[in-house]
Amino acid sequence: MEQAHIIVFGNEKGGSGKSTTAMHTAVALLRLGYKVGTIDLDARQGTLTRYVKNRFDFMKHSRKPILSPIHMPIPKSRCDTLQEQQAEERSFLTMALDELGRECDFIIMDTPGTDSYLSRLGHSYADTLVTPMNDSFIDLDLLARIDTRTYEILGPSVYSSMVNDQRGLKKIRSNSNKGIDWIVMRNRLAHIDAKNKKLIGDLLEKIGERAGFRTAPGFGERVIFKELFLKGLTLLDIKEDPDAKITLSELTARQEVRLLIAAINPQELKGKVRPYTPVVPSETAMRA
Repeated sequence: MEQAHIIVFGNEKGGSGKSTTAMHTAVALLRLGYKVGTIDLDARQGTLTRYVKNRFDFMKHSRKPILSPIHMPIPKSRCDTLQEQQAEERSFLTMALDELGRECDFIIMDTPGTDSYLSRLGHSYADTLVTPMNDSFIDLDLLARIDTRTYEILGPSVYSSMVNDQRGLKKIRSNSNKGIDWIVMRNRLAHIDAKNKKLIGDLLEKIGERAGFRTAPGFGERVIFKELFLKGLTLLDIKEDPDAKITLSELTARQEVRLLIAAINPQELKGKVRPYTPVVPSETAMRA
């Protein structure tokens, strides 16, 4: 049986939009007809888990069936020793991947905005790694060390080095040269063509050549993302919300989602499938 394609959303900095982007990707793939599972490795924050719960609550109260992923949160181990903690977390994650892998075409994994064993382990299973980053030099610093006077790239930074380590671990585990397709997307882009915006874009292209990632357009800064989160909805579900009004800004934002999906290219990875009709899921579809 063909394995599920694993898409990991990772960045060792909070507030970059990982959970929002992960949920929109999951729903977009569902709407294309793929079977999708989601895994939340950020047990402490649990943003993706709350997002999915809000989605189930919306269906429960509205009685409107909307496509939803099979969701599994992975808790942080509370074992006494570090060795036991890592063994338990590794066991939890591999069991979740095995179960979802038997049912799904794609598995979406959301990771913490901090460095942890579970986050690094999750990265090592990525077939596609998506790193949302805010359009700032603070976020850029996670990818490379840059001379602040000349903007010369001095070398890889903490996150790029970690990704490179996990690429090596993935190859060892799979006993093959199968790598990680790394996509860096620029979230919260300014709506004006500022000088820093172009400079960051140029630097990203140069860093990408060294670190082995490609860039993709991200999501703009919009209040609607926060409003949709409370209902568990995405921009692709606006028609299901009786209170929502589709504006030009929302239409533009939906196009941003489509551009990200085009960059991931699911048809190339899993072939084309026929979209299916959503049904109201049972309570067991969201598994603890």
